[in-house]
Amino acid sequence: MFTGIIEETGKVKAISDTELAITAEKVLEDMQTGASIGVNGVCLTVTQFSNASFNVDIMPETLKRTNIGLLRTGDSVNLERPLTLAKQMGGHLVQGHIDATGEVLSATKQGEAIIISVEAPLEVMRYIVEKGFVAIDGISLTVISLEAESFAVSIVGHTLKSTILGSRRAGDTVNIEVDIIAKYVEKFNKKDNEGVTLDLLIENGFING
Repeated sequence: MFTGIIEETGKVKAISDTELAITAEKVLEDMQTGASIGVNGVCLTVTQFSNASFNVDIMPETLKRTNIGLLRTGDSVNLERPLTLAKQMGGHLVQGHIDATGEVLSATKQGEAIIISVEAPLEVMRYIVEKGFVAIDGISLTVISLEAESFAVSIVGHTLKSTILGSRRAGDTVNIEVDIIAKYVEKFNKKDNEGVTLDLLIENGFING
């Protein structure tokens, strides 16, 4: 579990179909083999590390559902260590389980901010609400507006300087994770509707069993 508050950006040292190596500093301070690490919002497991970099395994499912497979040597990535009881909850609960990728439609400067519009699949948009949370490339953000097939977020100050989102441009692919609370609310409010069945008619006395 993560907060969506990026600790630093690292750089891709090497990448293959099964493994990713990333140079970093801050997230290495208390790193352990087998620990989780958020890379562009994807929860991955550390397989080995040194004083300057770490390695994680990549599964086919990761390549299928995220933008990890699009990375190249030298690319910057957002990094976050897992949430602990001693860590401030500055963002929102982020699982590191990407729901889908989206495409940046535009990145427009507005005063000191950049407004980024992202096109997302309908199965993701159903959970997006204005002023609600969404994680883009692992960053906890607030939705400022939405359309039928897209939503917009505002990027300012620290987020622009300390994450990769400020460099995103139209056409770029980003990882999207919706707020897990929205999924639970949907599940709790979903009612089973099997229609009129023989057992239902018998149970309510419409026909004799």
